[in-house]
Amino acid sequence: MRNLVPSAIKVSTLEPAYNEQISDSTSINGPQESIVAAAFDVDRGLIFAASEDAQFGVRIWKTSVDPCEWDAPVLCSSFSSVDPKVLSLRVIGESAQLVLVTRSGDTVTWQLDDSGELISGPDIVGSVDSGILSVEWSPDDTLLVMITGDENLILMTSTFDVLSEAPLHTEDFGEDAPINVGWGAKETQFHGSIGRAHLKASPHDDGLPRVSWRGDGAYFVVSSLARQTPQSSKGRVLRVYSNEARLQSTAEMIAGLEPSLSWRPSGNLIASTQKEIRAGPLDTQRTGKHGVVFFERNGLPHGGFNLRDDRNSRIKHLAWSSDSNVLAVLIERVDGDVVQLWTTGNYHWYLKQEISAPLSTRFTSINWHPEDYTWETCAGAKDTGCVGVIDGQKILLTPFRTQNVPPPMSSQQLLANTPTDVSSGSLFLSQVPPHISLSQSHDLLAAVWQEGHVMIWALRTRITPGGGAVMNPNLIWSANLPRELCYYRQVLVSSENDDGEHRTISAAILGSDGSGNDRIVIHDFKHVVVSSLESISATRSRTISLQQKNGRLIPHEVPGNLTWQAPDGSIFQVHREEESYSQICSFTEHCLSSQRVDAQLFVGLSAGGKIYAAISNAESALLASNVNSFTIASGFVIFTTTSHDREWLRTLTSGQGNGMLSPTGDENKTGELALQAWQKRRVERGSRIVTAVPSTMSLVLQMPRGNLETINPRPMVMEVVKNDLDAGLWRKAFMACRKHRIDFSIIVEHNQDVFMAGIPAFVEQIEDVDYINLFLTSVGRSQLPAEVVANVCDSVRQDLENRDLTKYVNSILTAYVVKSPPDHEAGLALLLHLRGVNPSLVEEAVKYIIFLVDADRLFDTALGMYDFSLVLMVAQHAQKDPREYLPFLRELRALPQYYQHFKIDDHLKRRAKALRSLSLAGPEYFQEALDYLDTYQLYDEALAIWQGTDKYMDVLGIYGAWLFDRHEYHQAATVFVEALDARRAMISYERALQWQELFELCLKEQLDGDEITEIAYRIADELFSKKRFSESARVSLDYAKDVRQAINTLAQGNEFAEARRIITLHAKPELIDQVLFPCALDCRTQIGDDINEMREQLRKQAVRLTELRIKKVEEPDAFYNVDDPTLHNVDVMTDVSMAPTTFTRYTVAPSATSKASKRSSKTKRKMERKLGSGRKGTVDEEEYILKSVAKLVERCATTQGEIKKLLPHLLQLSQAHREEGVALQIEFDHLQCELRAAIEDIWKKPDESIPVDSWATRMQEKAKEQLVEPLQRVSKPEMSTSEWSLKLLQRKFTS
Repeated sequence: MRNLVPSAIKVSTLEPAYNEQISDSTSINGPQESIVAAAFDVDRGLIFAASEDAQFGVRIWKTSVDPCEWDAPVLCSSFSSVDPKVLSLRVIGESAQLVLVTRSGDTVTWQLDDSGELISGPDIVGSVDSGILSVEWSPDDTLLVMITGDENLILMTSTFDVLSEAPLHTEDFGEDAPINVGWGAKETQFHGSIGRAHLKASPHDDGLPRVSWRGDGAYFVVSSLARQTPQSSKGRVLRVYSNEARLQSTAEMIAGLEPSLSWRPSGNLIASTQKEIRAGPLDTQRTGKHGVVFFERNGLPHGGFNLRDDRNSRIKHLAWSSDSNVLAVLIERVDGDVVQLWTTGNYHWYLKQEISAPLSTRFTSINWHPEDYTWETCAGAKDTGCVGVIDGQKILLTPFRTQNVPPPMSSQQLLANTPTDVSSGSLFLSQVPPHISLSQSHDLLAAVWQEGHVMIWALRTRITPGGGAVMNPNLIWSANLPRELCYYRQVLVSSENDDGEHRTISAAILGSDGSGNDRIVIHDFKHVVVSSLESISATRSRTISLQQKNGRLIPHEVPGNLTWQAPDGSIFQVHREEESYSQICSFTEHCLSSQRVDAQLFVGLSAGGKIYAAISNAESALLASNVNSFTIASGFVIFTTTSHDREWLRTLTSGQGNGMLSPTGDENKTGELALQAWQKRRVERGSRIVTAVPSTMSLVLQMPRGNLETINPRPMVMEVVKNDLDAGLWRKAFMACRKHRIDFSIIVEHNQDVFMAGIPAFVEQIEDVDYINLFLTSVGRSQLPAEVVANVCDSVRQDLENRDLTKYVNSILTAYVVKSPPDHEAGLALLLHLRGVNPSLVEEAVKYIIFLVDADRLFDTALGMYDFSLVLMVAQHAQKDPREYLPFLRELRALPQYYQHFKIDDHLKRRAKALRSLSLAGPEYFQEALDYLDTYQLYDEALAIWQGTDKYMDVLGIYGAWLFDRHEYHQAATVFVEALDARRAMISYERALQWQELFELCLKEQLDGDEITEIAYRIADELFSKKRFSESARVSLDYAKDVRQAINTLAQGNEFAEARRIITLHAKPELIDQVLFPCALDCRTQIGDDINEMREQLRKQAVRLTELRIKKVEEPDAFYNVDDPTLHNVDVMTDVSMAPTTFTRYTVAPSATSKASKRSSKTKRKMERKLGSGRKGTVDEEEYILKSVAKLVERCATTQGEIKKLLPHLLQLSQAHREEGVALQIEFDHLQCELRAAIEDIWKKPDESIPVDSWATRMQEKAKEQLVEPLQRVSKPEMSTSEWSLKLLQRKFTS
C-alpha cells in the first residue's frame, strides 16, 4: 500500500555550440535536433546522451546525474554518418568506453578517463554493410546481440569478437521442444468465438526486431515478425536464446503483438504489448484490448493487464526497474507522450505514476538508474487510520480504524476526475496525480497533478459502528496553480480548529521553477461546516522561493509547523507570514521519508535504510541502519528492519528526560540514546509498516506478497491502557487488558493510590460479576506484594458487601480465596451467614468456592471450624465418598468437646492448636499432653499454655531434658534452675564447664566438702584438657584446696608469675624446687623445639621456592603443564598432539574425552579439597609455599609472646636457668633475623626494565594479563617489632 513519489526532477536542455555555423534556413525549415539515446555512467555520476541532426550527424552530450545540477549538457564529441539513426548508447565500465551503434551499421567507441572526459575521437571498431536493425547489451556488458539488415543474429563479446552468427528465422523450435503426448491436433483446439484467424496485426508495428536480456545474462529473447506464408498471417514471434546464441524455445505467432519487449530482471516474465484489432467493415470492429502481456521463458503466455486509457495511443517502449518491481511503459499519444509506471501486488497491477513530456516535446527513450525510485506510504490522521493508494485516476482509501480491507480492494474508490487546463481548454496530459497527502490531524485528502492542479476533499469518515458507507468524500476546494513552475511534485494538507464549526485548512504545494529551484505555494482558507453544509471562505495564497533544488516538504499536523528539507538533509522552518525560511536542525543525510514529531523533534529515513532523529540546535542521531519503514504513534518511533524485527523507541516529550534523546550538558552534542527503552519483536520476512492506529491499539503491516496483517503491539496497548487509567476509564482499560491478555495487575500497579481511592468507581464501571472475579483472580496470581494483594482484595470485598451481598457473593468469595494468605475460613463463614439469610444462594456459592479451592483443602478448613453441618455441606457438593468421611465424623461426634477439637486439630496437623485444645480437655489428659508436646517439640507453646499453673514445673522438666539431650547444656541448666531441679542443673553446668555458676549452686545447696572437692577435681581436669590453665588452677586452689596441683597447672601453662605469687602467698617455697625448676626447663625445651622446627621449615621452603622460580623462568612449558582440577569440565583438547603453551595448564588433557565424565561427584569433591594443598609439582605449589611462610610469621609472633613471658623467670630461678634463657634468646633472635631476610628476598619485586615495543613483547604482555603471579595473591607478611628480649640476658651474652 505504497505510492511511487517523485523525489527529484532535473531538466537539461540542449544548447547549440557557439562555434557551429547554423544557417537560417536550417534553423527555420530543417528538423530540430533531439536526444534519441542516453546512458548512465554510474561510476562517474554522469549521463551521456546522443542526439541526431541531419546536418551534424550524431553528437554526444554529457551532464551530471546529480538532480541538483541543472546546467545545460556539454557537447563532448560528434560523429558523421549517412544514416544518423542511433540504436544504442552504452558506457562499458570495465574498458572505460562509450559505445554507439547506428542503424547504418557502424559501431563507434570513445575512450573515457576517470573524470568522464572523452580522451579520444570516435573510433569505428566495426561496420555491418546491411545495416543493423536492433542491438542490445547484456546486463554485465560482456556480450552484445545484433540483428543485421539481412536478418542474421550476431553474438559478440565486449571487445567485438564474433562468437556466433546465424539466421534469425528458422523452423526449429529449440532445445526445449515440448513432447507430444497425443492429446489432439492443434487444428482441433478451441480458439475463441471468432477465432484467431480474424485477428489482424497491430497497425503500429514498425516491423523491426527487438532484443531483451534476462537480468542474470543467461538468456535473451528476440521479438521479430514471422515470415508471412499462404497458410499463416503476419505476426510476431518470440524466440529465446541462451548466452551462447543457442535457440531454446519459440513461441507461437501472436497476432496483434507489438514490438515493445522487456525481460524482467528477476527472470520470471517477458513483457510485451498487444493490441487486438478484429477484421471487419473498414476495420472499425475493435475489442478494446490494448495492454501489456507476459510470457514465460518457454514462450507460453502468462497473463497481463490492460492499459487504463487508449486514446489513439501507441506503446513505444517497455523497461523494468533493476529490482523488477516497477514496469515503465512509454506511450505515444497525439496530444503528447507519457511514461506510465506500473507495480503489482496481490495479483493486481497498479498505475502509480504518469510522467508527461514537457510542452511541445516528445519522449524518445527511457532508462532506469540502478537507484530507481522512492516509495511513500500515504497515511493520515491516527484517529481514522486512513491510508491512500494511487491506482491511475482512482485513489483507493481504507480507514483501518473501522475496516481492514485487503488490497487490491479498498473501502472507498475516489475517482479523481481529469482536471481541465484553463489556458487551453483541453485536458491535462497527465491523468494520474504524482502525489497525494492525507492530513495528519483531520480527515482531509489532497492531490496534486504535475501541471499544477490541486484538489482537496473532506473524507467524512465514519469511525463509529453502523451500517452504510464508511466514507462520504466531498470535494471542498480545487485550483489551478501558476504555470511558471514547470513541475509540481508534492502536496501537504494540514488544518487546525478555530472553533466547533470553523477550521483553517492549509495546502502547501512544492514545485520547481524554470531554473530548478524549489518553490512552495501555500493556500490558506477557512472551512465552515454548519448543519452538514460546507463552505469555503477567505482564501489566501503566497509563494516562497527557495535557493536550492529538489528538497522535500516534511509532513506535519498544524499549518504553523511547515518545514522543508534540503537535499543535504538541512531542515528549514518556513515562515508563512514573512514568506521566508530559516534553518532549525539537520539530518546527517537527505531523508526521503521524514516526519515532524513535535516542535523540536524530527525523524527521517534515508534511501540507504538509516533512520535519524534530529532536534533543534543539535546534531542528528542515528537510531538504526537497516530500516525499511517507520511510523510514529502513541509516543513511540516504530520501525521495521531488514533483519525482520519490529523495534520501538519512546520519543522525547515535554517534561520527560528518558525518551529517545536525552540532551547532555553540551547543547551542541548529540543526545545519548536511551537504548534500554528499546523493545524488539520478530516479524514476518519483508514486512513493512502501513500505518498505526493508536485508538484501536493496532499496527498494520504489509507482507511482500501484498497481504495485510494487523497486530496489537504491547507498547501501543499499554499506552492506551495507561491513558485510560489516568482518565478514570476503568472499564475501558479493563476490557483492553482482557482482550489483549495483559495481566490485570497493571491496573493496580500503574497508580496504586489512585486505584485504591477509585475502587467504588472501578466496581461501578465493571459491574459484571465474572469480570470482577477475573480481575481478583489475576491480581491474586500476580507478582504484587502479598500486603498489596490483601489490601486490594479486602477493599474490593468491602465495597461489594456494601453494594449487594447477594449479587456479588461469588466475587466476595473470590476476594477471600485469592489473597495471600487465603482466608478460607472467612469464606466458609460467609456461607454460614448466607445459609441463615438466603439459603437459596448457598448451594451455588458452595459449588463456586469448591471450583476455586481444592475440595479436600476446603473440607479440612470446614472441619477445622468444628462445624459438622458445614463439613457435610462441603463434602456433599464436592462429591466425596461418604464411606471416607462419615465414620470419622461419627467418631469425632462421640468425643468430649475439647478432646474432639484436639483430635480434629491433630488430624489437620495444627499441632499448637491441638495442644491448647488438649490442655482445655481436663487434668486427666495432662500426661497425654506431656507426651504430645514432647513428640512434636511444642515446648514454647506448652510453656505459654501452662505458665502460672501447677503443671508449669513439669513442662520445664521435660523441656530441660530435651535441651540436655541436644547437648545444649547452658540452656538446659537455665531451665533446670527455673524448674528448681538443682541436681540436674549442676550436672548441666558441669557439662557446660560453667564452674562459677556450678560452685555457686553447690554452695547454695550446701553440699558436703568431699563432694565439692570431687567436683572440683573433675572440673579442673576438664579445664586443663581444654588448655584453660588459669581457670583450672583457680578451681584447684579455691575448691579442691590443692596448692601443688594449682602450681603445676600454672607452670604447664607458662604462667610462672602467677605460680610464684601463689607459692609466696601460701608459704610453699619447696614447690619452687619441686615444680617450677623442672617445668621452666621443660617449657624452654619445648620452645626450643618449636624454634628448630620453624627454622627447618623456613629453610626448606626457601630452597624449594628458589627452585620453582628458576624452573618457571627456564622451563615455563614444563612448569605450567600440569592438570588443573578446577577445569576438569573444560573439554577443549583434541587428539592431535601439540606443543604445550603457557596456557596449557587450563587445557591439559590426554585426549578430547573430558576427564570429568569419568569422575564421580565424590571424587570431584575430593579434588576440590586438594586444590591449594601445595602438592609438589603442581602449579599451585608456589602460592602454597608463600601462604605457609606467611603463617610461619604468625606462629613466630605467638612464640615470641611465650618467650617474653618465660625469659624473666629463667633469669631469676637459677644460674642454669639463666644460661638456658641466654641460649633461648640467641636462638630466637637468629630465627627472627633469618625469617626477616627470607621475607625480603621472597617478596622482592623484580626490576621492571622498559620493554622493546614489538609484536612478541605485546603478546608476552597479553599472556601476563592472563596469568596472575602468586606474589600478587599473597600479601607480604609483617614481622612483629615489639620488645620481647631482656637487656640483662643481652649483657650476659655480650660479656
